[in-house]
Amino acid sequence: MALEPLSIRQMEEQTNDIYEAVVVMSKRAKQVLNNRIVEEMMVFTEEVEMGVYDQVMDRNPEDYEELDKATTVAVSEFMDGELKWKKSEENE
Repeated sequence: MALEPLSIRQMEEQTNDIYEAVVVMSKRAKQVLNNRIVEEMMVFTEEVEMGVYDQVMDRNPEDYEELDKATTVAVSEFMDGELKWKKSEENE
């Protein structure tokens, strides 16, 4: 699934601040990517050594599974209203 053009009006339904929307979507994309990496490492690693994942695992091309890009997942979740966030308090 490719990322399609976004409507600013649809984004404004979630938040009035476009920069806040970008930050929320980018943080969610990072979470999705980190979750995929950890999940993949847990599947391919039989023995965990104190949380260190510095070895590159050999992959079989036949086992390749194409997933949506992390940014596409994050934008879709944001636009569908599936993401909940709270603003951090700024120090004055």
